[in-house]
Amino acid sequence: MRDCVRTKPWLGLLALVTVSLATLTSAGIFNLAGGKYNSTYLGIPFIMLGHGLFGTFEMLSSWRRTREDQHVKERVAAVFSDCMLPFTASTALHLVTFGIGASPFTNIEAVRLFCRNACISVLFNYLYILTFYGSNLVFAGYLENNYRHSLFCRRVPKPELLQQKPAWYRFLMYTHYNEEAAEPGDLRAYETHLLVAFMKRYYCDWITNTYVKPFVVLFYLVYVSFALMGYLQVSEGSDLSNVVATETSTIAYTRAQQRYFSSYSPVIGFYIYESIEYWNTSVQEDLLEYTKGFERISWFESYLNYLHGLNISTSLSRSNFTEHLRSGFLRQPRYLHFSDDIIFAKRADGEFDVVASRMFLVAKTTENKREEMSILLDTLRKLSLTSRVKFIIFNPSFVYMDRYASSVGAPLKNSCIAALFLLFFSTFLAADPLVNAWLTVTVASVEFGVVGFMTLWQVELDCMSVLCLIYGVNYAVDSSAPLVSAFALGRESTRTRWVKVSLERHGVPALQSYVCYGAALLPLAAVPSNLTRTLFRCLFLTALITAFHCLAILPVLLTFLPPSKRKRRERKNVTENQEEIECVEMADSTRVVDQITTV
Repeated sequence: MRDCVRTKPWLGLLALVTVSLATLTSAGIFNLAGGKYNSTYLGIPFIMLGHGLFGTFEMLSSWRRTREDQHVKERVAAVFSDCMLPFTASTALHLVTFGIGASPFTNIEAVRLFCRNACISVLFNYLYILTFYGSNLVFAGYLENNYRHSLFCRRVPKPELLQQKPAWYRFLMYTHYNEEAAEPGDLRAYETHLLVAFMKRYYCDWITNTYVKPFVVLFYLVYVSFALMGYLQVSEGSDLSNVVATETSTIAYTRAQQRYFSSYSPVIGFYIYESIEYWNTSVQEDLLEYTKGFERISWFESYLNYLHGLNISTSLSRSNFTEHLRSGFLRQPRYLHFSDDIIFAKRADGEFDVVASRMFLVAKTTENKREEMSILLDTLRKLSLTSRVKFIIFNPSFVYMDRYASSVGAPLKNSCIAALFLLFFSTFLAADPLVNAWLTVTVASVEFGVVGFMTLWQVELDCMSVLCLIYGVNYAVDSSAPLVSAFALGRESTRTRWVKVSLERHGVPALQSYVCYGAALLPLAAVPSNLTRTLFRCLFLTALITAFHCLAILPVLLTFLPPSKRKRRERKNVTENQEEIECVEMADSTRVVDQITTV
């Protein structure tokens, strides 16, 4: 705003400093406690930024609603009484959500460490806003009361002295003195704020216009349809290239493999880790059955073909089977490379025995390579548990697939538990039961949209995206709770009037928070990393869809859906009439008692 006294540039900058201090403090404590860094920590500063900006901008909005003729202590007390209770509840919800992720319910160390660090950061973020940022608000309040420039801290001269200064000086030192007002304390100076004026004079009337509402509802239906289309195409992000930088040899290898050799699976190691009766015909049939359907690099199958070529039966005795293997088969130049695949051990009687061996398998796949590999892995592992031949299968990519399955499933389970706990917890914090209902619907709609549009934006469901979805629950509650609460607690007016009042009070800080948060996320788009790209797209979609709900969908739906203001007015009128009747009856009975006493 143009007013050099009432604008608060330093408080906006100090909001970022507060979030940075909280993040650095939590990181220092975590390092002193022996914590280990992992790549998921990249999202913690942005989680703190989204949570802290709402608290600080709500405090600034509440400050603008206080009376300038009050003392600074009274104005700050009004700000804290207006903002700290909902901000404390929001912080508690963040701690509960990430606390469940940091609990023993989570079996992934990286997710557990992320949630622990997030809990510490949220706690210090709350303490710094309560103390550090609150103290700066008091200091800025004294500067405003003394009519000092908000940027240079220099006292602004009164209008009659300011007119004698040059034009550039008058432009820098422009302010509105309350002594000029006809009524002292008639505070309209903050209405010149650009966003406040835009929200109060234009946007509130436009969004509640009868002719605009059908288009908003239609746009919401389009949003739901596209979100559903993406939701039905959700895929699991088990690709190893998603966790490395984009311009690396791993990405080049992955692209070449998918382009030219996508019809084949990775080479699967088939390891037999105990001594079995290789000379037994039934064991031979079992091994051939297990590896049937694969492209095989197998010493066992080559050895059987070698015996068939010599017209020797494969059902030999132990000693003959081992002797032909060591002295004949492995001495051939074309079979010499199988020497590393067989481990012999000398028994007590002096004979050699095969104690372990390995084979390599390659499976043919179709377009759904990822799903087929998952099914193949599960099938072979179940077979290894029931087969009389004890074997294991392994490929380096299996480690990531196993880690992915648990790193996605555990956060999803914890997020469901956290969501149920949040709903239960919010029933005691909400002043009206319908507030809890509207928050639930809003959070569900936001999360549904984020998952759908995330898929349409080519973001797969991996560990980072799931953690962003968990944070999206808290972000949606932070954004929509003040708006819905202000509307539900409104009395003595129509729905449309209270929607406008709610937007005037909480729309400006919400809009400021969305703009600053989006600007902070933009640099992530330029980082050449798939992990950072996933973080940027998920958080950006969360902020954008939440803004769409809080600034467009909720104001329109609240004008014709419960809670009803008319019923509340009628109920209040009935209550007032009953109170008046009771007073009259009490008065009459008193007169009767007085008359009896007099007689």
